[in-house]
Amino acid sequence: MRILLTTTSYQDTPGKHHELLASSGYEIIRARGPLPEEAMLKLVTGDGGVDGILHGDDALTRQVIAAALPRLKVLSKYGIGLDSVDVKAATELKVPVMFTPGVNHTTVAEHTFGLLIMLAKKLREHTNWVKEGQWKRVTGSELAGKTLGILGLGRIGKEVAKRALAFDMKVIAFDWHWDAAFAEQYEVARVNSAAEAAEKCDVLSLHMNLSADNRGLINRAFIGRMKKGVLIVNCARGGLINEADVAAACQSGQLGGYAADVLDEEPIKTPHVFQNVDNILVTPHIASRTFESVERQALRATLNLLNYLKGDKDYIQANEW
Repeated sequence: MRILLTTTSYQDTPGKHHELLASSGYEIIRARGPLPEEAMLKLVTGDGGVDGILHGDDALTRQVIAAALPRLKVLSKYGIGLDSVDVKAATELKVPVMFTPGVNHTTVAEHTFGLLIMLAKKLREHTNWVKEGQWKRVTGSELAGKTLGILGLGRIGKEVAKRALAFDMKVIAFDWHWDAAFAEQYEVARVNSAAEAAEKCDVLSLHMNLSADNRGLINRAFIGRMKKGVLIVNCARGGLINEADVAAACQSGQLGGYAADVLDEEPIKTPHVFQNVDNILVTPHIASRTFESVERQALRATLNLLNYLKGDKDYIQANEW
Protein backbone atom coordinates (compact mmCIF):
# COMPACT_ATOMS: atom_id res chain seq x y z
CA MET A 1 0.00 0.00 0.00
CA ARG A 2 1.19 3.54 -0.77
CA ILE A 3 -0.22 6.54 1.11
CA LEU A 4 0.21 10.17 0.05
CA LEU A 5 0.48 12.49 3.08
CA THR A 6 0.26 16.22 2.33
CA THR A 7 -1.01 18.04 5.41
CA THR A 8 1.80 20.05 7.02
CA SER A 9 0.42 20.46 10.54
CA TYR A 10 0.10 16.66 10.73
CA GLN A 11 3.74 16.27 9.69
CA ASP A 12 5.15 19.12 11.77
CA THR A 13 3.45 18.36 15.10
CA PRO A 14 4.66 15.46 17.26
CA GLY A 15 2.10 13.01 18.59
CA LYS A 16 0.71 9.49 18.57
CA HIS A 17 -0.53 9.88 14.99
CA HIS A 18 3.02 9.40 13.68
CA GLU A 19 3.34 6.09 15.53
CA LEU A 20 -0.07 4.95 14.30
CA LEU A 21 0.70 5.69 10.66
CA ALA A 22 4.16 4.12 10.86
CA SER A 23 2.72 0.96 12.45
CA SER A 24 0.65 0.35 9.30
CA GLY A 25 3.76 -0.72 7.42
CA TYR A 26 2.55 1.19 4.36
CA GLU A 27 4.87 3.24 2.17
CA ILE A 28 4.33 6.93 2.98
CA ILE A 29 4.86 9.53 0.24
CA ARG A 30 5.24 12.98 1.78
CA ALA A 31 4.52 16.37 0.24
CA ARG A 32 3.90 19.86 1.65
CA GLY A 33 0.40 21.20 1.06
CA PRO A 34 -1.89 22.85 0.36
CA LEU A 35 -1.14 21.81 -3.20
CA PRO A 36 -2.82 22.94 -6.44
CA GLU A 37 -4.35 20.58 -8.98
CA GLU A 38 -1.23 20.35 -11.16
CA ALA A 39 0.97 19.25 -8.27
CA MET A 40 -1.60 16.74 -7.03
CA LEU A 41 -1.92 15.23 -10.51
CA LYS A 42 1.81 14.55 -10.59
CA LEU A 43 1.79 12.97 -7.15
CA VAL A 44 -1.18 10.65 -7.70
CA THR A 45 0.05 9.38 -11.07
CA GLY A 46 3.77 9.06 -10.37
CA ASP A 47 5.44 5.69 -9.56
CA GLY A 48 2.27 3.69 -10.08
CA GLY A 49 -0.06 5.86 -8.02
CA VAL A 50 -1.32 5.71 -4.43
CA ASP A 51 -3.91 3.69 -2.52
CA GLY A 52 -4.94 6.49 -0.14
CA ILE A 53 -4.49 10.21 0.36
CA LEU A 54 -4.29 11.79 3.81
CA HIS A 55 -4.71 15.44 2.91
CA GLY A 56 -5.49 18.93 4.11
CA ASP A 57 -6.77 21.68 1.81
CA ASP A 58 -5.14 20.36 -1.36
CA ALA A 59 -7.08 20.51 -4.63
CA LEU A 60 -8.84 17.15 -4.84
CA THR A 61 -10.64 17.95 -8.09
CA ARG A 62 -12.49 15.57 -10.39
CA GLN A 63 -9.39 15.45 -12.59
CA VAL A 64 -7.14 14.49 -9.67
CA ILE A 65 -9.50 11.84 -8.33
CA ALA A 66 -10.07 10.33 -11.78
CA ALA A 67 -6.35 10.30 -12.54
CA ALA A 68 -5.66 8.41 -9.31
CA LEU A 69 -7.98 5.57 -10.32
CA PRO A 70 -8.18 2.63 -10.40
CA ARG A 71 -5.60 2.33 -7.62
CA LEU A 72 -7.02 5.02 -5.31
CA LYS A 73 -9.24 3.52 -2.62
CA VAL A 74 -9.90 6.33 -0.11
CA LEU A 75 -9.52 10.06 0.60
CA SER A 76 -9.03 11.01 4.24
CA LYS A 77 -9.34 14.72 5.05
CA TYR A 78 -7.38 16.02 8.02
CA GLY A 79 -10.08 18.45 9.12
CA ILE A 80 -13.74 19.19 8.60
CA GLY A 81 -14.24 21.49 5.61
CA LEU A 82 -14.53 19.67 2.30
CA ASP A 83 -14.71 22.61 -0.10
CA SER A 84 -11.30 21.67 -1.58
CA VAL A 85 -12.62 18.18 -2.39
CA ASP A 86 -14.97 17.50 -5.30
CA VAL A 87 -17.21 15.31 -3.18
CA LYS A 88 -19.74 14.95 -6.01
CA ALA A 89 -17.06 13.59 -8.33
CA ALA A 90 -15.68 11.29 -5.63
CA THR A 91 -19.16 9.90 -5.02
CA GLU A 92 -19.79 9.32 -8.71
CA LEU A 93 -16.41 7.59 -9.00
CA LYS A 94 -17.12 5.49 -5.87
CA VAL A 95 -14.24 6.92 -3.83
CA PRO A 96 -15.08 7.30 -0.12
CA VAL A 97 -14.31 10.70 1.43
CA MET A 98 -13.46 10.65 5.14
CA PHE A 99 -13.35 13.65 7.46
CA THR A 100 -12.93 14.49 11.17
CA PRO A 101 -15.93 16.31 12.66
CA GLY A 102 -15.87 17.14 16.35
CA VAL A 103 -12.11 17.44 16.87
CA ASN A 104 -11.25 21.14 16.62
CA HIS A 105 -14.25 23.18 17.78
CA THR A 106 -12.67 24.20 21.09
CA THR A 107 -9.42 25.53 19.68
CA VAL A 108 -11.05 27.32 16.72
CA ALA A 109 -13.47 29.05 19.09
CA GLU A 110 -10.54 30.15 21.25
CA HIS A 111 -8.75 31.48 18.18
CA THR A 112 -11.88 33.36 17.13
CA PHE A 113 -11.94 35.21 20.43
CA GLY A 114 -8.20 35.80 20.29
CA LEU A 115 -8.60 37.58 16.95
CA LEU A 116 -11.65 39.47 18.17
CA ILE A 117 -9.85 40.75 21.25
CA MET A 118 -6.89 41.80 19.11
CA LEU A 119 -9.22 43.84 16.91
CA ALA A 120 -11.31 45.36 19.68
CA LYS A 121 -8.36 46.34 21.88
CA LYS A 122 -6.03 47.17 18.94
CA LEU A 123 -3.41 44.87 20.45
CA ARG A 124 -1.28 44.44 17.32
CA GLU A 125 -0.75 48.18 16.99
CA HIS A 126 0.04 48.65 20.66
CA THR A 127 2.50 45.77 20.96
CA ASN A 128 4.27 46.82 17.75
CA TRP A 129 4.60 50.42 18.97
CA VAL A 130 6.09 49.36 22.30
CA LYS A 131 8.60 47.08 20.56
CA GLU A 132 9.57 50.04 18.39
CA GLY A 133 10.23 52.07 21.54
CA GLN A 134 7.08 54.18 21.28
CA TRP A 135 4.62 54.79 24.11
CA LYS A 136 1.76 55.48 21.71
CA ARG A 137 -1.84 54.68 22.62
CA VAL A 138 -5.23 54.60 20.90
CA THR A 139 -8.60 53.76 22.40
CA GLY A 140 -10.14 50.33 21.96
CA SER A 141 -13.61 48.94 22.64
CA GLU A 142 -15.20 46.62 25.19
CA LEU A 143 -16.95 43.44 24.11
CA ALA A 144 -19.37 43.45 27.04
CA GLY A 145 -22.82 44.62 26.01
CA LYS A 146 -22.13 44.22 22.30
CA THR A 147 -24.24 42.03 20.02
CA LEU A 148 -22.38 39.13 18.43
CA GLY A 149 -23.91 37.72 15.24
CA ILE A 150 -22.89 34.16 14.44
CA LEU A 151 -23.41 32.78 10.94
CA GLY A 152 -23.32 29.00 11.29
CA LEU A 153 -24.29 27.55 14.66
CA GLY A 154 -22.59 24.19 14.31
CA ARG A 155 -20.00 22.77 16.69
CA ILE A 156 -17.61 25.73 16.38
CA GLY A 157 -20.34 28.37 16.32
CA LYS A 158 -21.78 26.91 19.52
CA GLU A 159 -18.42 27.08 21.28
CA VAL A 160 -18.10 30.72 20.22
CA ALA A 161 -21.59 31.42 21.59
CA LYS A 162 -20.65 29.91 24.96
CA ARG A 163 -17.59 32.12 25.22
CA ALA A 164 -19.54 35.19 24.15
CA LEU A 165 -21.95 34.64 27.03
CA ALA A 166 -19.00 34.68 29.43
CA PHE A 167 -17.99 38.05 27.93
CA ASP A 168 -21.48 39.45 28.65
CA MET A 169 -22.27 39.73 24.98
CA LYS A 170 -25.72 39.37 23.48
CA VAL A 171 -25.70 36.55 20.91
CA ILE A 172 -27.82 36.22 17.79
CA ALA A 173 -27.32 33.54 15.17
CA PHE A 174 -28.47 32.24 11.82
CA ASP A 175 -28.32 28.61 10.77
CA TRP A 176 -30.65 26.50 8.63
CA HIS A 177 -30.41 23.69 11.19
CA TRP A 178 -31.47 25.19 14.50
CA ASP A 179 -30.67 23.54 17.83
CA ALA A 180 -33.47 25.00 19.94
CA ALA A 181 -32.32 23.34 23.17
CA PHE A 182 -28.81 24.76 22.86
CA ALA A 183 -30.13 28.21 21.94
CA GLU A 184 -32.37 28.28 25.00
CA GLN A 185 -29.62 27.10 27.34
CA TYR A 186 -27.10 29.66 26.12
CA GLU A 187 -29.48 32.54 25.40
CA VAL A 188 -28.89 32.63 21.66
CA ALA A 189 -31.59 34.51 19.76
CA ARG A 190 -32.49 33.19 16.31
CA VAL A 191 -32.59 35.50 13.31
CA ASN A 192 -34.15 34.60 9.98
CA SER A 193 -31.28 35.36 7.63
CA ALA A 194 -27.62 36.31 7.38
CA ALA A 195 -28.77 39.78 6.32
CA GLU A 196 -30.81 40.20 9.51
CA ALA A 197 -27.79 39.20 11.60
CA ALA A 198 -25.72 41.79 9.70
CA GLU A 199 -28.20 44.56 10.44
CA LYS A 200 -28.35 43.84 14.18
CA CYS A 201 -24.80 42.93 15.20
CA ASP A 202 -21.75 44.84 16.44
CA VAL A 203 -19.50 41.86 15.75
CA LEU A 204 -20.02 39.23 13.06
CA SER A 205 -18.34 35.81 13.35
CA LEU A 206 -18.36 33.42 10.39
CA HIS A 207 -18.62 29.67 10.95
CA MET A 208 -20.32 28.47 7.77
CA ASN A 209 -19.30 25.86 5.25
CA LEU A 210 -18.30 27.31 1.88
CA SER A 211 -20.62 26.53 -1.03
CA ALA A 212 -21.54 27.93 -4.41
CA ASP A 213 -24.51 29.64 -2.74
CA ASN A 214 -22.56 31.61 -0.15
CA ARG A 215 -19.27 32.31 -1.94
CA GLY A 216 -18.57 36.03 -1.64
CA LEU A 217 -21.50 36.48 0.75
CA ILE A 218 -19.75 39.28 2.63
CA ASN A 219 -19.51 41.83 -0.15
CA ARG A 220 -20.09 45.57 -0.61
CA ALA A 221 -23.88 45.23 -0.58
CA PHE A 222 -23.87 43.02 2.51
CA ILE A 223 -21.51 45.35 4.38
CA GLY A 224 -23.72 48.27 3.39
CA ARG A 225 -26.51 46.81 5.54
CA MET A 226 -24.31 46.83 8.64
CA LYS A 227 -23.83 49.53 11.22
CA LYS A 228 -20.67 51.56 10.78
CA GLY A 229 -17.70 50.15 12.67
CA VAL A 230 -18.74 46.50 12.87
CA LEU A 231 -15.93 43.99 13.42
CA ILE A 232 -15.88 40.78 11.34
CA VAL A 233 -14.01 37.62 12.30
CA ASN A 234 -13.63 34.75 9.85
CA CYS A 235 -12.34 31.41 11.09
CA ALA A 236 -14.33 29.48 8.49
CA ARG A 237 -13.36 29.89 4.83
CA GLY A 238 -11.78 32.78 2.94
CA GLY A 239 -14.19 32.37 0.04
CA LEU A 240 -17.10 33.54 2.19
CA ILE A 241 -15.98 37.12 1.68
CA ASN A 242 -15.16 39.37 -1.25
CA GLU A 243 -11.64 40.34 -0.20
CA ALA A 244 -11.48 43.56 -2.23
CA ASP A 245 -14.82 44.77 -0.82
CA VAL A 246 -13.78 43.98 2.76
CA ALA A 247 -10.44 45.75 2.32
CA ALA A 248 -12.18 48.85 0.94
CA ALA A 249 -14.71 48.87 3.80
CA CYS A 250 -11.93 48.62 6.39
CA GLN A 251 -10.02 51.47 4.78
CA SER A 252 -13.08 53.69 4.61
CA GLY A 253 -14.09 53.01 8.22
CA GLN A 254 -17.39 51.36 7.27
CA LEU A 255 -15.97 48.26 8.95
CA GLY A 256 -14.11 48.71 12.20
CA GLY A 257 -11.82 45.85 11.26
CA TYR A 258 -11.56 42.37 9.83
CA ALA A 259 -9.65 39.44 11.35
CA ALA A 260 -9.32 36.05 9.71
CA ASP A 261 -7.48 32.76 9.85
CA VAL A 262 -8.24 32.05 6.20
CA LEU A 263 -7.81 33.50 2.73
CA ASP A 264 -9.65 32.72 -0.48
CA GLU A 265 -6.39 31.44 -1.99
CA GLU A 266 -3.88 29.79 0.33
CA PRO A 267 -1.02 30.17 0.88
CA ILE A 268 -1.03 33.94 0.37
CA LYS A 269 -0.10 35.28 -3.04
CA THR A 270 1.57 38.68 -2.89
CA PRO A 271 0.88 41.47 -3.37
CA HIS A 272 -2.40 40.95 -1.54
CA VAL A 273 -5.20 43.48 -1.08
CA PHE A 274 -5.03 43.03 2.73
CA GLN A 275 -1.34 43.69 3.19
CA ASN A 276 -1.38 47.45 3.67
CA VAL A 277 -4.67 47.77 5.55
CA ASP A 278 -3.92 48.44 9.23
CA ASN A 279 -7.21 47.18 10.66
CA ILE A 280 -7.06 43.80 8.92
CA LEU A 281 -5.42 40.90 10.77
CA VAL A 282 -4.74 37.52 9.15
CA THR A 283 -3.21 34.40 10.65
CA PRO A 284 -1.99 31.59 8.34
CA HIS A 285 -4.80 29.04 8.84
CA ILE A 286 -3.59 27.94 12.28
CA ALA A 287 -6.81 28.23 14.33
CA SER A 288 -6.87 24.47 14.87
CA ARG A 289 -3.10 24.09 15.04
CA THR A 290 -2.60 23.36 18.72
CA PHE A 291 -0.86 20.28 20.07
CA GLU A 292 -4.14 19.00 21.46
CA SER A 293 -6.24 19.61 18.38
CA VAL A 294 -3.65 18.42 15.86
CA GLU A 295 -3.32 15.09 17.64
CA ARG A 296 -7.10 14.63 17.82
CA GLN A 297 -7.55 15.47 14.14
CA ALA A 298 -4.54 13.50 13.00
CA LEU A 299 -5.48 10.38 14.95
CA ARG A 300 -9.03 10.47 13.61
CA ALA A 301 -7.88 11.08 10.02
CA THR A 302 -5.34 8.27 10.29
CA LEU A 303 -7.85 5.86 11.82
CA ASN A 304 -10.35 6.75 9.08
CA LEU A 305 -7.78 5.89 6.43
CA LEU A 306 -6.29 2.76 7.97
CA ASN A 307 -9.55 1.30 9.21
CA TYR A 308 -11.18 1.68 5.82
CA LEU A 309 -8.24 0.02 4.06
CA LYS A 310 -8.28 -2.97 6.41
CA GLY A 311 -12.07 -3.36 6.41
CA ASP A 312 -12.73 -2.05 9.92
CA LYS A 313 -15.99 -0.05 10.14
CA ASP A 314 -14.61 2.54 12.61
CA TYR A 315 -14.38 5.49 10.24
CA ILE A 316 -16.35 8.68 9.52
CA GLN A 317 -17.41 9.01 5.89
CA ALA A 318 -18.84 12.19 4.39
CA ASN A 319 -20.27 10.73 1.19
CA GLU A 320 -22.31 7.67 0.32
CA TRP A 321 -23.82 5.96 -2.69
